[in-house]
Amino acid sequence: MRTLLRTVLTPTAVLRLVLGWGSFLLLLALGTALDGDLPAWLLWLLLAGIVAVITVSAFGVVTEAEHLAHRLGDPYGTLVLTISIAAIEVILIAAVMLGPGEHTTIARDSVMAVSMIIMNLVIGVALLVGGMRHRHLRANPTGVSLYLGMLIVLLSVAFALPALIGGEGAYAPAQAIPLVLLTVGLYAFFLLRQMGAQRTDFQEVPDAGDTASPASSPDAVRAPIGAVLVEHRAELTARTLLLIAMVLPIVLLSHDMATLLDDGLDRLGAPVALSGILIAMIVFLPETITTIRAALGGEMQRMSNLCHGALVSTAGLTIPAVLTIGLLTGQHVLLAESPVNLLLLGMTLLLTMATFLGRRLTALHGAAHLFVFVLYGMSVFS
Repeated sequence: MRTLLRTVLTPTAVLRLVLGWGSFLLLLALGTALDGDLPAWLLWLLLAGIVAVITVSAFGVVTEAEHLAHRLGDPYGTLVLTISIAAIEVILIAAVMLGPGEHTTIARDSVMAVSMIIMNLVIGVALLVGGMRHRHLRANPTGVSLYLGMLIVLLSVAFALPALIGGEGAYAPAQAIPLVLLTVGLYAFFLLRQMGAQRTDFQEVPDAGDTASPASSPDAVRAPIGAVLVEHRAELTARTLLLIAMVLPIVLLSHDMATLLDDGLDRLGAPVALSGILIAMIVFLPETITTIRAALGGEMQRMSNLCHGALVSTAGLTIPAVLTIGLLTGQHVLLAESPVNLLLLGMTLLLTMATFLGRRLTALHGAAHLFVFVLYGMSVFS
């Protein structure tokens, strides 16, 4: 048990816990001293500090999720990682929605920003560095096509359909309730198939020159998930508890971050979408590093699992969550996107098909994805 505790509760993990919980207790002690109009320098200093603590805590969450992923193997391990990322985003968006002020577009802006960051910026950089290091790169086409099928449906329901059947870009309660149930049901069925009968569709494919059969791959000889859970039950339990302990400060600090961010952007007169972009960047920064490491190692399907899987989890969890919050609080949840962003999203999905369903992945594909992300950045400030 002592060895296990030393392995799980490393000095870095303890430091992250102390930093996260200490920051929350400090803000709690300050209490009403932070109410009212703060000087600009103090507002930005506090906001930068809270964002830094949330980012450090998010790195801790992803680190523990990576340990669980390594122990459980794909696709179970990557699923833990992507759902952890999606859960953090849901927490931050919910904190903004439940905070002071009107935030009718925060969910739309955040999910749109996550979509552009994941499918263009992160994948673009990963393909660029991976393609320049490896000559033959290929993902599992069946797994990528399954992700894309889910994304086409979920993102259309999130961004396109509200403008056509909703009122003023938002779903009516009679529409939101069945859509929440259908979205959750579709996502649950996807997870069931991904972890069960179709799990091999989300595993690495052998290189073109690899004569080994799929049965000789590491994933094929891995112990059954039930045996892994029994054998490593103590470690898995400890890391799960530590992961939860690192998520909680993010939940508790996100309310203060939302309040300060709203005030700061209002003073700058910045685009409203910047709030969603900042949340997306905070959420996916730790996993970006993991994705680039996977690309450098030539693990294209792991890169797809991390990126496309995270986006499927985000859309499958965030949209039902915000619609439910809107129903319970009576808030107007605006989801319909602008024509420009719908065009960029459609372009991204088509480019993703052309990239991943070809014979091999190259650095040139990455450059094209990065170009689309630059176009998205230009549209935000247009």
